[in-house]
Amino acid sequence: MTGDHSPPRVRRVSAEAVAAGHHIIGPAGTEPTKVVETDIETDDFGTPAVVVATLDSGATLRIATGSQVQVAVDGREASGSIPAQDGTPEAVIAHAVSVHPESVQLQAIAERLGRGVNVKSGAHLQDVHDLALSLLVDFADTANALRVCDLLTQLPYDGNFGRWKWIEGVLALASYLAYDGGDITRAAAYSVSLRTADDGETDPLKAKLAAAVRQRQLNDPNLYDPEISRAAAAADAAAEKDWRVVRLTALLYLRSHGGSETLATEELNRRIHNELLAIRAV
Repeated sequence: MTGDHSPPRVRRVSAEAVAAGHHIIGPAGTEPTKVVETDIETDDFGTPAVVVATLDSGATLRIATGSQVQVAVDGREASGSIPAQDGTPEAVIAHAVSVHPESVQLQAIAERLGRGVNVKSGAHLQDVHDLALSLLVDFADTANALRVCDLLTQLPYDGNFGRWKWIEGVLALASYLAYDGGDITRAAAYSVSLRTADDGETDPLKAKLAAAVRQRQLNDPNLYDPEISRAAAAADAAAEKDWRVVRLTALLYLRSHGGSETLATEELNRRIHNELLAIRAV
């Protein structure tokens, strides 16, 4: 890739994040080979089980979901292992996006936010939320997803739900990412921050009614089963993915509230994991 004989620089990615254009290093440490296509095979229960990567040589690699492989990176991608130097939101975003130069979607978000992140702008908050979510969903890049989340996790609830819904979504995502990374204390702190809006109503009667509505939503959530089933039946992969991402955000929200009377936290963790696999398999 570099035109010399020095060892390639590598980064580890999850099996589900392997994509066309990656130069993957084989199981015996062989020279990086370009991936031209990927597919995901399911087990007999319909759960994604194996990623099949077709190489430009015509050979295939079978990689178990949940495992990690090494891919060779060029200089621009290698910068992803270097923390942003000045710590500004724009630097954090540029750093995260530099790891995935092949993504038109991420580059577009970075371009919009590169001129400055305005945390009073709902559109900017949505872009930060969407960037963090895409880093997780499309690239399994949990480290950068959490760094991007932390651009918003310290923002307080100010009564403007139009803005808060994106901060809330980031806090739910950050809580799951911290938990998945083994930092239980940090995960709990994000969940506590998210729930500050639950106590924002000062009128006792309104607060009681809001709590009752919220509990019904937690116990009987809309997980968009009909929409996903219709999209799958119509073989509309784009619509199915979009609805599954919406379902994922609902599951993350439920998890950040500690589950409910019908869906325990352990079950939500299982569903989130499976939903991520299903999204990447579409």
